[in-house]
Amino acid sequence: MPTLTELVRSHTDLDEADVAWLQLLMADWQIVADLSFADLVLWLPDRDGQGFWAGGQMRPTTGPTAYIDDVLGTFVPIGRRPLLDVAYSQGRLVREGDPEWRDNVPVRVEVIPVRRGGRVIAVIARNTNLLGVRTPSRLELTYLQTAADLTQMIANGFFPSSGQRSDHADTPRVGDGAVRVDADGKVEYASPNALSAFRRLGLSGDLSDLSLAEVTRELVPPRSRPDEETLSAVLGGRAHRDTEIGTELVSLILRAIPLRPEGEHIGALVLVRDVTDLRRRDRELVTKDATIREIHHRVKNNLQTVAALLRLQARRIDSAEAKAALEEAVRRVGSIAIVHETLSQAVEEVVQFDDVADRIGGALGEVGGVGGAVRVRRDGSFGGLSSEVATPLAMALTELLQNAVEHGYPEGASASVGQILMTVRRSRGVLTVTVDDDGRGLPEGFDLATSTNLGLSIVGTLIESELGGSLRLEGRPGESGARAEISVPLG
Repeated sequence: MPTLTELVRSHTDLDEADVAWLQLLMADWQIVADLSFADLVLWLPDRDGQGFWAGGQMRPTTGPTAYIDDVLGTFVPIGRRPLLDVAYSQGRLVREGDPEWRDNVPVRVEVIPVRRGGRVIAVIARNTNLLGVRTPSRLELTYLQTAADLTQMIANGFFPSSGQRSDHADTPRVGDGAVRVDADGKVEYASPNALSAFRRLGLSGDLSDLSLAEVTRELVPPRSRPDEETLSAVLGGRAHRDTEIGTELVSLILRAIPLRPEGEHIGALVLVRDVTDLRRRDRELVTKDATIREIHHRVKNNLQTVAALLRLQARRIDSAEAKAALEEAVRRVGSIAIVHETLSQAVEEVVQFDDVADRIGGALGEVGGVGGAVRVRRDGSFGGLSSEVATPLAMALTELLQNAVEHGYPEGASASVGQILMTVRRSRGVLTVTVDDDGRGLPEGFDLATSTNLGLSIVGTLIESELGGSLRLEGRPGESGARAEISVPLG
């Protein structure tokens, strides 16, 4: 389906400021649809004056829909829907006397001009399925009156409001709980859900005729509520803002929508949502994340202890071959420890691998035969990798770099400084890492498939078996040295 921006650019003369106003309106028009028990359709004027394009559609969650199918992107020529023409040209609310019949359903239609800066930039058709209409209760009457105030504000250019508010998914809606307050912040009506939410805070009795701000001050300790300015502005209904209040056991989000249909403040709609369970789950997730990070930290410490023990053992062995084997084990354990150290500091189970790769490259001098005579440089970024990919990749990268140091620059072979370039590319879900060295190159007749090198066997197992990737090892075309290339799918 086309987006609002696409429809505006293709078919209308509305500017960016107009689009921003319409997007702000559509961010809040679920509230109008729910209060009205009606479908809303935003109609945009065609640039050639030939009719209107449906730029948005919203169904109510409080009643039956009047539209079976979506109308977004459809075109209505001038004359087919006279109410649209009148509301746009005259800039006033227009109601139809007799209902329309759609799919054997009677639908009452009302068209609201959308005004911005003194001019009408679009219209909204409010469509009510009359089969869902019943004898209205006080709740429904309050909803409808509030919807009438908001539609008048739209027609006069006072709604939407650019006031500060939250755009989180837990922002309250009409069905969560609604309180209508007067111009002084006293409760005119509270829906059953809103009343239940305040009773969980400790309220006994009703909210009617009470100051919502004063009641909240009595029920919620100062440390669990916002500053006095925010509390008065939101619960008094004078600012279009969100706030959160609560006790140790209950958490509520409140959202105020000031009402001024003719420009003068007459009261507000305050939406209430009980988010106690959400906040409890949030705390559990925070605790879980902290526990996971602590586990990674302890694993890192244990691995470093193992590495230290292996180093001690290596110092006590006279055999050069055994000493080298233990040093290789220290290196492999150390690369895994680096990954767990990174995960112990991360909020999510994602490793920013650039730091890991740089640390592995920098640590080569600690165990390499030529010490500081080799420099490792990285070109490109690994980005974030899951822990399932990061650990085997770290080990594989350690083996490739160490292999390049040991075999490309054997001790005493040259006094010049060797250069190893690690090139990283991510494209279409595949990570490709190339390790180029300018050392003496591969032995004559080298074949990766028949090689008995333990390090390369480890790399092959990690890359091909664990990560489902590929490993290639060859000489550098036209240059001295060797090239190792691994490709790993990241899907």
